[in-house]
Amino acid sequence: MAALHEGEEVFVKATGHVGTITQSNGHACKVSGVWLHKEELVISDPHKWLEDVLGQKQLDWVKERNAECIGALGDPKDFDLYKGILAILDSKDKIPRAYRLGGKDGKYLYNFWQDDVHVQGIWRKCTLESYRTASPAWSTVIDLDALPPPTTGTAKTWVWHGSTLLDEGPAGKCDRVLISLSPGGSDADTSREFDLVGERWIDVQDGGYAMPTAAKTNLGYRSRDEVLVGTDFGADGSCLTDSGYPRVVRSWRRGTRIEDAITVFEGEQTDISASQYAYHDRGFVHEIQQRSITFYTSAYKYRRLDADKLRSSTADKEATPFVPVPIPEDATFETFADCALISLRSEWKPPGSQTAYSAGALLATPVDDVVKNLWQSTVLLFEPTDSKSLESKTDTKDYIVLNVLEDVRINLVFWKYNSGTWTLQSSSGGSDAVAVGEKVDVQSLDRASDADNTLWLWRDGFLVPESLELSSAADCCASSDKVKSKPAMFDASGLCVEQFFVPSLDGTKIPYFVMRSSKLAFDGSAPTLLDAYGGFEISELPHYSAGVGVGWLEAGGVKVIANIRGGGEYGPKWHQAALKEKRHKAYEDVEAVAQDLIARKITSPAKLAVIGGSNGGLMVGNMLCRPVASSL
Repeated sequence: MAALHEGEEVFVKATGHVGTITQSNGHACKVSGVWLHKEELVISDPHKWLEDVLGQKQLDWVKERNAECIGALGDPKDFDLYKGILAILDSKDKIPRAYRLGGKDGKYLYNFWQDDVHVQGIWRKCTLESYRTASPAWSTVIDLDALPPPTTGTAKTWVWHGSTLLDEGPAGKCDRVLISLSPGGSDADTSREFDLVGERWIDVQDGGYAMPTAAKTNLGYRSRDEVLVGTDFGADGSCLTDSGYPRVVRSWRRGTRIEDAITVFEGEQTDISASQYAYHDRGFVHEIQQRSITFYTSAYKYRRLDADKLRSSTADKEATPFVPVPIPEDATFETFADCALISLRSEWKPPGSQTAYSAGALLATPVDDVVKNLWQSTVLLFEPTDSKSLESKTDTKDYIVLNVLEDVRINLVFWKYNSGTWTLQSSSGGSDAVAVGEKVDVQSLDRASDADNTLWLWRDGFLVPESLELSSAADCCASSDKVKSKPAMFDASGLCVEQFFVPSLDGTKIPYFVMRSSKLAFDGSAPTLLDAYGGFEISELPHYSAGVGVGWLEAGGVKVIANIRGGGEYGPKWHQAALKEKRHKAYEDVEAVAQDLIARKITSPAKLAVIGGSNGGLMVGNMLCRPVASSL
């Protein structure tokens, strides 16, 4: 029998109960206070002891397995291909993703950056004019490598978890920010307040906010002198949900201890998390309470405030009541000025309406009507079809830009809002506007998206390096100014991208992309990697991967991306089509693509392999076990 380890769960043959080994001497183990010979025990899960990922025994086991692999296959560091890909990953030729702070009058773009010198990273700034140059004059604002190391557990480094700005509306100042850092990169983080103007941490004795310990935390400004915080108050887990995330939200006034913060909202123990947040939105002020019931369902409550109320009254003193938002639990609720934006994940016919809206639709209607359960003024901003879905949306001062997928090809659609009226402006020209295997995306220039209508326009593709342009929603991105472009990291001159569709076992049409040599022989001899994900409503869209290019395509390999069910390529229904008892549909989709690749003589069973990570890794495991897949 294999060695038994402390912490392992075992089944005791004589009594039939399951217990945990608390001591072991190699021949016998102590379980529930009783010493038993190891032959009297059966391991409940032989790998459970590995769950202590930082335990010394577990780390030693990992080192042994790594040594076995390197002994059999060689150390990848000794291969030129490894060195080449590492050089690409360490390249400073990446385009820094930057955003402006301070609205249209803001002077600086901010960016978080890591490289071989700044291992933990720096938060830095430069002007837009400087950013346009080949060598921007960056100024470091925060250097994570220069901070004292964490004192939490075994963590030795900081991981950037982002920044939260003080938002006081158009008349306010952008001079305060909450910086979140994670010790070692776990979900737990700690936050401190930072002065953007003086570029210094604001000490607690000077009234600055600082979380005392690292924990899973939601922290955001409600006003200059109040934050709303959800965390593990008391460090005993009583204020967390069963999922381990904040359940209780408290109002924390500047200059007071977090222990004196006042509870303003509580979710249910069985929720994933609970949160409360207030914000300015194009002259309006909204405050929302949200229970995240499951990964895809929420319950919202809402109240309308004004800037004076937000400044003068804390959340625990504010008399304006919250009102439940009467929408389906699987819908999301956001705002744009005085309108509610509602994204549907299932079909819904609002009370009193003659229209049933499809899953995947985007609705806009006055917030004041929503809380009264009135839907006569609803505007349908997006309606899905069998080939179209809403991938994402971006907002500017006056526009909402919809990123629409049509058979996994991008089309930008622009809506303008003015004095209570939504007007469809234009689209980027249908699916033919973006070539097969390429994509375009937009991002507001300013962190406060309602500052103006300026947009960053990003382009890339399987064979097209990333580029960045400055554009505007005001002309529907009809004109743009190229700001930066990433150099090609591999030779794509002899390569091409194609898109095919194949019926799955139940007849559903499955799209997939093929990256290959334009001189492919079509004799089944090409080594082919079939990649798929199929989970969490995430779409597998074209993107530039220098590692794939150098490590596979340049060597004559074929790379395939299959857009299988479970993902988001055709909206919520595509995702829901491969859940729970229908999960096998995703694997049938992969098998259909594999069979089609063989039928087209792109590859053959001996030359075809599947590859995937995370949820895609589970797909690979299933392909090893399924009769159809394992026969290919």
